[in-house]
Amino acid sequence: MAHELDVQRATRAGLDTPEIREARRDLAACLRMAARLGLQEGICNHFSAVVPAHPDLFVVNPYGLAFEEVRAADLVICDFEGNVLEGEGAPEATAFHIHAQLHRLLPRAAAAFHTHMPWATALAMTEGEPLVYAGQTALKFRGRVVYDRDYNGLALDAEEGARIAATLGDADVVFMRNHGVMVIAPTIAEAWDDLYYLERAAEAQIKALSTGRPLVPVPPQLAEKTARQIRAGDAESARLHLASVRRIIGRETPDYADLG
Repeated sequence: MAHELDVQRATRAGLDTPEIREARRDLAACLRMAARLGLQEGICNHFSAVVPAHPDLFVVNPYGLAFEEVRAADLVICDFEGNVLEGEGAPEATAFHIHAQLHRLLPRAAAAFHTHMPWATALAMTEGEPLVYAGQTALKFRGRVVYDRDYNGLALDAEEGARIAATLGDADVVFMRNHGVMVIAPTIAEAWDDLYYLERAAEAQIKALSTGRPLVPVPPQLAEKTARQIRAGDAESARLHLASVRRIIGRETPDYADLG
């Protein structure tokens, strides 16, 4: 009976549409795959997306669940003031303060994925610019990355969330010194695609450096050309990438898509 009342309330509020159900499933699949690949950290990282047709609301994983156990039904819908309008529980405090401000201040941030994934976080802990454009995968991010050098501890208020949002400027990826990374994108698929390849680029760079040999960056003119080539097909590639994630996760743990 309680679940039926929740569904009726969500339907009346316009929060149970086919588009919102698919967004929930997309986000849940990304969380499950992130866990499978070791990109999460306990119960403390967070993925969010603006609710379709509701630009003043966002859907996010709730505090207390590991990525690998989140179902579409477990995701909560919040407003920018911290009210949970749909779902059980609430986002972790830093998740709310960071993601609410990203979505409020950056309309292009329809999706925002934050992790402490190991290889990219390792680069955020070192001196100098995090990425060296010496590998083709890294070139996907050329001209799209900023480095937030002002670590301020936990983001426990709107001011810190707004500061993090401001660091992005026109970039899509921020390496957060001593912390982790944040990826924003116009779709859940593109956020997932960028998060995945960012970690792959960071892993390749660190492994190359471990040989003790100097990195060989791609010449700037060629790097720019290749970056444009990659970006030209990014949206479609991301769509297909997420579709493959949903197929894989659907075969292995089909409960990810449960909505009730």
